[in-house]
Amino acid sequence: MKEKFEVVPIDRVAVEERVGRLNKRSIKKESKVQALKLALSMVDLTTLEGKDSEGKVRQLCQKAKSPHPSLPDIPSVAAVCVYPNMVRIAKESLRGTKINVASVASAFPSGMAPLPIRIEDTKYAVEEGADEVDMVITRGAFLEGEYNFVFDEIAAIKEACGDAHLKVILETGELHTYENVRLASDIAMEAGADFIKTSTGKISPAATQPVTLVMLEAIRDFYYKTDKMVGMKPAGGIRTAKQAIQYLVLVKETLGAAWLNNEYFRFGASSLANDLLMQIVKQQTGHYQGPDYFSID
Repeated sequence: MKEKFEVVPIDRVAVEERVGRLNKRSIKKESKVQALKLALSMVDLTTLEGKDSEGKVRQLCQKAKSPHPSLPDIPSVAAVCVYPNMVRIAKESLRGTKINVASVASAFPSGMAPLPIRIEDTKYAVEEGADEVDMVITRGAFLEGEYNFVFDEIAAIKEACGDAHLKVILETGELHTYENVRLASDIAMEAGADFIKTSTGKISPAATQPVTLVMLEAIRDFYYKTDKMVGMKPAGGIRTAKQAIQYLVLVKETLGAAWLNNEYFRFGASSLANDLLMQIVKQQTGHYQGPDYFSID
C-alpha cells in the first residue's frame, strides 16, 4: 500500500559541515592498502557509449577480472555495466567469476519513454543475463509532485527485474535540493529499490559527498523502520583514491561496517579504478607507476 510521501527538512549547513569534518579523518598507513583494495572491489566498470563494440566490452571484462595482472592479490571489481544489447557478451566474458553484469535499462539515461517500453527493455536485459538493472526515475514527474507516478514506475520495473537487483538512479543533479534528494530516496526504497544511486554520469553535477550523505541517512532511517538493508551507489565525478576513501568514511560513520562491502556499496566511476591501482602500487612498492601502465577504459 502506498503511503503519503512527506518532505523531510534537511539542514544544509549541518550536512556540509559533517562532510567537512569527516573528510579530515586520517587513515593509518597500514590500513590504507586495505581501504584502497576494498574501494577497488566496489567499482562498477562501465562503458555506455554509442560506439561500444563487442571488443570493447570484452576488453573491459578482462580488466574487471584482472585489474593489474602483475599483482595477483589485487581484487576484481564488483560488476561490469553495459547497455542491454551488450549484456550477453559481458555475461560470456565473465563466466566462472563472481563479477556481476549490470545493465542500464528503461530508456537510460533520460527515462523518457512510455512505461511499457521501459518494462520490455528491462525484461530484455534480464533475459540476456543481467544480474543487476540500473533504471532512472522520471525527474519531470517527480519535480511536478507526481510522487505516486514515480513510485509506480519503480515498482513496475522492480517486478520486471525478477531475481535481478534493481538500482534506482535519482539523477540528483536535476533534483536541485537536498529535500528532493531525500524524498526521491524514500520513494525509491519504499517502491522496492535494492540500491539507490546518485547519477547517470551524463549530467553535471553528478555524485557529491553532501548528496551522498543525505542518501545514506535515508538508507539508515529506512533500515531502522523496516529492517531492510538497501545499497548505495554514488556515480560520476569520483576520480581519485582520496575521494573514494572519503566516501568509505561517510558510509562507515553513517551506516556502519555492515555496508562496507560490494553487496551494499558501489562506485560508479570507471576512471577511479586506475587511480586506485596507482595508489595500491605506490603503497606496496614505494613508487608510482605512470598512467601509461594501466589500460584506458
